[in-house]
This record gives sequence, structure tokens and C-alpha cells, in this order.
Amino acid sequence: MIPNPSYKRTLDDFEAGQVVEHNTRKTVTESDNNLFCLLTMNHHPVHLDHAYAAEQQHGKILVVGTYVLSLVAGFSVPDISGMAIANLEYEAVVHNGPVFVGDTLRAETEVLDVRTSRSKPDRGVLYVETRAFNQKDERILTFRRKVLLPKRLQEGE
Repeated sequence: MIPNPSYKRTLDDFEAGQVVEHNTRKTVTESDNNLFCLLTMNHHPVHLDHAYAAEQQHGKILVVGTYVLSLVAGFSVPDISGMAIANLEYEAVVHNGPVFVGDTLRAETEVLDVRTSRSKPDRGVLYVETRAFNQKDERILTFRRKVLLPKRLQEGE
């Protein structure tokens, strides 16, 4: 495990196999879920209507999956992509389990690959997998992404 240097990691600070546990945790509130539904025009009743949700598979309000993805990606920013030139790709998003109002989420990110750019050697691509868990340590989300990061400047550059 490596410490949190708050938004200052360059490509050189990563190696395949590293696992970073993100310090940020968040308890999802009903307001969080409602606001995200309003902002994104996702008005499905399973996310907003207690009576409707009570009659569905989980029996209660289900937090919007894209909110969970956004939240967990945000957890990783200080440790992984704070210095990003660009987020290049999100892939293999898997909702491993449901998230409900009142769940407290945490995440970890594993470095899968680190590659220096062939065309611009001052930067490279970091390929990572982020996994999120609820307060019961049940995995609720997994996704992979590629981030374009600068390399550390060497003396004289």
C-alpha cells in the first residue's frame, strides 16, 4: 500500500500490482440519490418511489448505478488521477451488487499496467481496476479505466 500524496502522483509513482486503498468513504443519503436522479433525468421509480420500490426485487429504494460509479471514481482521484492530462477510457463496468440509501462505500484501486507513450515520452497510460465495497465488505462495483498521466520531469528538462 502507498500513502496518499493528494493529487501529486505522476506515471513514475505507479507499478503493476500496486493496490491503493482510498481514504475517502461516503454514506449514501436519500438526498444524494434524489439529486443525481434529477440532474441526470433518470426518474425510474425504483430510485425515487418508496411504494414502487417496496414491491420490487430489493424491497426498497435502489441507488442509481451511475451515481455509484461517479462517486467511486471520485474516491480515486486524489490517489490515481489527480495529475491526469486526460481520462482516456472507462471499461468493464460491473455492478456486482445493489447499493441502498444508508450504505457506506469505500474503494481500492489496483494498478494493472503502466506504459510510457511512444509518441510523447513525457507522459504515459496508467491502466487500473477500481473495486468498491459497502459497509459489509460486499463488492458492489468494479470498473477499469485508462488515465493519461505526465511523467516526472528529470533534471535539466
